[in-house]
Amino acid sequence: MPLDPVDLLVRLIKCKSVTPNEGGALSIIEDVLRPNHFKCERLNFGKGKERVENLFARFGDNGPHICFAGHTDVVPEGDGSSWLYPPFGGNIHEGKVFGRGAVDMKGSIASYIGSVIKWLKVNRGFKGSLSFLITGDEEGPAVNGTIKVLNWMEENNQIPDMCLVGEPTNKLHIGDTLKIGRRGSLNGKLTVFGKQGHVAYPHLAVSPFPIMIKMLEPLLTGELDKGTKDFPPSNASITSIDTGNSALNVIPSRVEAKFNIRFNDSQDAKKLEMFLKSHFDKIDKNYKVEFCSNAEPFLTQPGKLITFVKNAIKNKTKYSPDLSTSGGTSDARFIAKYCPVVEFGLVGKTMHQINENVSIKDINLLSEIYYQLLNEIFLVNN
Repeated sequence: MPLDPVDLLVRLIKCKSVTPNEGGALSIIEDVLRPNHFKCERLNFGKGKERVENLFARFGDNGPHICFAGHTDVVPEGDGSSWLYPPFGGNIHEGKVFGRGAVDMKGSIASYIGSVIKWLKVNRGFKGSLSFLITGDEEGPAVNGTIKVLNWMEENNQIPDMCLVGEPTNKLHIGDTLKIGRRGSLNGKLTVFGKQGHVAYPHLAVSPFPIMIKMLEPLLTGELDKGTKDFPPSNASITSIDTGNSALNVIPSRVEAKFNIRFNDSQDAKKLEMFLKSHFDKIDKNYKVEFCSNAEPFLTQPGKLITFVKNAIKNKTKYSPDLSTSGGTSDARFIAKYCPVVEFGLVGKTMHQINENVSIKDINLLSEIYYQLLNEIFLVNN
């Protein structure tokens, strides 16, 4: 009996797998794959609260080897009382499945698992390899998830020839957007020091605010460059300014600002850090800045993988998808270091929102596209 992706999605939503908790989701997937002759490896990294459970499952030992990657961890549900249905209920109403992770990204996981199992039953003489890399750490620090599974895969000769990540890439309808790259991400925390004093005697104090404003000027404009051929402009966002000062009549001794820069392939994290430090030094020396980045930009060049996915999308939807590098980061940035990778999944309009939901029609269509992708890779072009 074929695996119903909608049924699998409902079962996965019912697992409260908020990062980094597995919540039973990986166990459900493993229980589905083992009877279908997948060799499953539970790969757990980290200790204590940082421990993350991951799953690598493979069918076949020969090439070509195609991997489907994704994550079962989800962001917190927020105010559960604001949901129409319980956020971890997997309720179906008017042709839609409601629940946290329905779009990002348990829906695409259910779709490609269902498609792969169906395809293998039809193509019993298949000689290549199909695998799944499923992590529980994408929505969190992304330290003990995909990046460490890839290290294990490399050590055990499991690196695929190409990979598809099922992130919700589409804007309005299935087939409108295929992501072939992502911008990098740089976080910063800037602390400027002044001298505390009474607001009635400002000449006896040094307010850190004017200094901070001048230091943040390059980030206040939003765009840092004009973009490149394949990427939109690098943009900066200030996410927090705080003094911890509860008194109305005290000039604080320090102010802290947090910011994020999403940068294209004309930049890199070190280059941006050097630029900002140089700018800060010109304004004042009495500051401290901390940077953190584990996401450099990547771009998958035109080739077989992009062609296969585009052909599968057009076969089932008649659309020619836009090739995009917009949005945030994803685990594809780690995979890109090992093999060609693209992202294609559901429509992302409700991801991370209250009442996150996906239409059953979209789940079934996405399943058809993934099934056709396997045809494109293993049958049509051979």
